[in-house]
Amino acid sequence: MAAQKAVDLNADIGESFGAYTIGLDEELIKYITSANIACGLHAGDPLVMERTVALAAAHGVAVGAHPGYPDLQGFGRRDMSLSPAEVKAYVMYQVGALMAFARAAGVKLTHVKPHGALYNTAARDPRIAAAVVEAVKAVDEGLVLLALAGSEMVKAARAAGLAVAQEVFADRAYHADGTLVPRGVPGAVIHDPEVAIPRAVRMVTEGKVRAITGEEIAIEADSICVHGDNPRAVEFARRLKEALVAAGVLVRPLR
Repeated sequence: MAAQKAVDLNADIGESFGAYTIGLDEELIKYITSANIACGLHAGDPLVMERTVALAAAHGVAVGAHPGYPDLQGFGRRDMSLSPAEVKAYVMYQVGALMAFARAAGVKLTHVKPHGALYNTAARDPRIAAAVVEAVKAVDEGLVLLALAGSEMVKAARAAGLAVAQEVFADRAYHADGTLVPRGVPGAVIHDPEVAIPRAVRMVTEGKVRAITGEEIAIEADSICVHGDNPRAVEFARRLKEALVAAGVLVRPLR
């Protein structure tokens, strides 16, 4: 008998800053199983970090760190020419900060997912991928790295003996090589839930996705990212979770 398929639903939250509110964290948290919490350099601040950890803990959602480039103005989405040593230090700094808030709240930090431009660079650059892995392992060897499926981060984590979960995106288009189509390219973001939801379910149940150029590509989905920065995000997350359960998929936190 085949084992039941299982997947995690994650979202990047805690990205508000000072007087500015970003995202629908209080509603989205009801439908996800893992939270990637901004650590103050691309978004978030200490008070937001503390509140968001408490919110995740109250809903039984796994707490993860979401480190990015030191780029508040660009929301961490601009490329920065940092050395591997700088990347490692910045990631350690941010993971350690969120770990302190998790410990104070009586919960264990479970995973780390890089943000934005850092995520994209580490997905394709073996040196930056290795720096991210070294940082995570240096802070806590028991942490899980949440990384783009099939990317250099996955390879680096496996080479270093660090647990890694492969992430897919319900609302993003893929190139034939498994990389994400950049946001600025037409068709890069899939806005129609009638298209995105069955596509995400298929990635989990069949391990396949159609690239933007039409090719069928193999993909491994341990976790699905649900974006929370648009008004339809909560409805989308609810419908996606319902569709996964209806397809016989167990929705659970990262392990």
